[in-house]
Amino acid sequence: MCGRFVQAQDPAEYAEHFGAALALSESLTPSWNVAPTDQVYAVAEHEGDRLLGAFRWGLIPWFAKDKKIGARHINARAESVHSKPSFKDSFVNRRCLIPADGFYEWERMETGGKLPHYLFRRDGSPLALAGLWASWSDEQGERITSCTVITTTPNDLVAPIHNRMPVVLTEDAWTRWLDSDFGDVEVLRLMMTSLDSEAMAEHPVSTLVNKVANNYAECIAPLR
Repeated sequence: MCGRFVQAQDPAEYAEHFGAALALSESLTPSWNVAPTDQVYAVAEHEGDRLLGAFRWGLIPWFAKDKKIGARHINARAESVHSKPSFKDSFVNRRCLIPADGFYEWERMETGGKLPHYLFRRDGSPLALAGLWASWSDEQGERITSCTVITTTPNDLVAPIHNRMPVVLTEDAWTRWLDSDFGDVEVLRLMMTSLDSEAMAEHPVSTLVNKVANNYAECIAPLR
């Protein structure tokens, strides 16, 4: 799964990288330890325009009775996202890209415990995590726009650490992925693969990241 990631850049930098316009009432606080139900940046298409906005991490399907269900929907599996009731409508109509400076995965150690690793693009550019979004409203009129990160089997770099990783889309796939008028499920399923391990790097980090309250740049510092 993908349970923590980093979004610490200025939103204008993400918008420029993804060729999007800003659609924000205010910027989010930089985060080196994004956790489920936090507000995050995501890029989606609206009436033909590519926009970067703020979404709650943890998808709340339109038919949900309670927004709390979103905490269980921070990830969607690439193998079943097209058929799961909570995700299938968004998969066809509401796809997004979630910028991430990097993400964390935890390696289970033979001696016990888990060691966190920070994984990122070798060239330093943001990862384009494949995501879905949804809009939900309750009976009192509260409206929440939420998102989820799609995960897949790991590449050779991630596999020794964890058995899942986010789907990371390369730039040549962004336009089709964001196109809300494109709904060919089989083509979309073929797009959801793991990023080439040669494009990525990783290093172990401190268990500081295990606590959501620890949210500063030291979280991504290499373990010494």
